[in-house]
Amino acid sequence: MRFIFLFFITNIGLAQVPAHWNISTIYKPKENPILSADSTYIFKNPLDGKQVAWQKAEVFNPAVILKRGKVKMLFRAEDNPKAHLGGRTSRIGLATSKDGYHFKKYRKPVLFPSKDGYQKYDSVGGCEDPRVVQAPTGEYLMAYTAWDGKTARLSIALSKNLKKWTKTGPAFAKAYDGKYLNLWSKSGSMVTKFENGKAVLAKINGKYWMYWGEAFINLAWSENLADWHPLEDENGNLKQLVKTRPGYFDSSLTECGPPAIWTDRGISLLYNGRNAENENASTEYPKATYTVGEVIFDPNNLEKVLVRSEKPFMKPDLPHETTGQYKAGTTFAEGL
Repeated sequence: MRFIFLFFITNIGLAQVPAHWNISTIYKPKENPILSADSTYIFKNPLDGKQVAWQKAEVFNPAVILKRGKVKMLFRAEDNPKAHLGGRTSRIGLATSKDGYHFKKYRKPVLFPSKDGYQKYDSVGGCEDPRVVQAPTGEYLMAYTAWDGKTARLSIALSKNLKKWTKTGPAFAKAYDGKYLNLWSKSGSMVTKFENGKAVLAKINGKYWMYWGEAFINLAWSENLADWHPLEDENGNLKQLVKTRPGYFDSSLTECGPPAIWTDRGISLLYNGRNAENENASTEYPKATYTVGEVIFDPNNLEKVLVRSEKPFMKPDLPHETTGQYKAGTTFAEGL
């Protein structure tokens, strides 16, 4: 059985699908929400030596992966509920489950700002919004957002056991002589395929691939898992494979969701569409609402869109989906 986890701002919820799936089969089970904030989890902050309730404010936006028959969840937690939006510190925790509904959380975060070579990128805002895949070598690869309080940078970390992670820094730091190091970037959805019953990072034409972006969707490639190269057009600008659409549910943002999957329909990418707050907004949904859609890319040409959702297949309609940081309502797909 496989799961799609749809993640909300104040709590974490689950939507379940059968093994041979398409978006019409997704539903939200009654067990939601499956994870909530908890102020009893205390952690010694390595930056100042003080004790902090690292998941006191919210838990949300996790990644999910199967390991030895168990569901492993890497989730984002924020510490200070009184701080303004964007002013809290995020850390990434780990939880495990036998059934995908009931999770046991580890006491301490597994990825967080520290006195390392990457403190300037993730302090004080923290480490946000993990997406996790397994490489063919067995190593785990996390794409996450490093937030310094001014610029979000899509960053990479590697692990052999999901508990101890080694940061390798911003994903685009070396591409084009550092041209995109300080570009606002996040939301990396790496392309996976199923091998022996589990999803692993796909190698296509000798490279690994990742859809990424928020205001539009771009495609990047890597040969070593750490350094990624965005695709540019003939003018040296980032290629915009998927753009926002006035009058649609994704009129403001097209933010990549969980890792993309190579299916018999093509490369399936779930993405989070945000409705605009101006004249471009769809009238079918409240302004600023986050809903979830799908894009199918051609596996023979990863830049080519075959199908794109006209309407979202998931929208906020439960109490914990219409409260929290975004009052308009949020269903935000991140773990698959």
